[in-house]
Amino acid sequence: MCAVLAALLGLAALRLPCAAAADLRADLRGAGATFPAPVYAAWAAAYLRENGVSVAYDAIGSGAGIERIERGEVDFGATDAPLPADELTRRGLVQFPVIVGGVVPVINISGIKPGQLKLTGGTIAGIYLGTIRKWNDPRIAALNPDLALPDANITVVHRSDASGSSLLWTDYLARSSAQWRTQVGSALRPRWPAGVGGDGNEGVAAYVQRTRF
Repeated sequence: MCAVLAALLGLAALRLPCAAAADLRADLRGAGATFPAPVYAAWAAAYLRENGVSVAYDAIGSGAGIERIERGEVDFGATDAPLPADELTRRGLVQFPVIVGGVVPVINISGIKPGQLKLTGGTIAGIYLGTIRKWNDPRIAALNPDLALPDANITVVHRSDASGSSLLWTDYLARSSAQWRTQVGSALRPRWPAGVGGDGNEGVAAYVQRTRF
């Protein structure tokens, strides 16, 4: 078995209620995108040492983070999908970028090293549409004439939860493929035509790690 993963890295935005910025409490709570969680953990540890204020962050995905900050259950939320200005105003929130990353495909194939496999946007869209199902498909082989591609099925792995990184990834696929644009489009929780879902970055990464040809 082999796997393709949309590595869930994207533009992260920290969202704070206006009141929270002026009323710093002894403890702060946040929730949202899984991508920035390791950075937030490091920042929280440093902030606790310097200021004695603890910051807890639940990496539950951009969609759930937006829901929690809108319900007032946390002091800040993090999302890879920026909210429109009118929504921020209506809910009394402010939003600004804190981390920038990249959305990339990741493979797990024996004998192929990082950076060796070449794929175009259209080819990746074909993989995620389920129209390219084998690693030695002629469309992949044409891009990689020097690689010995296995006659093995591609297992596509994607996020199962609402994710801003899924929005970024599907937006890229929509720009790369007319078929993807008309059949799927871009969304926080798209209707994935193929593959299996993992919950958060950790779930996706774990699935890919144990799926190997």
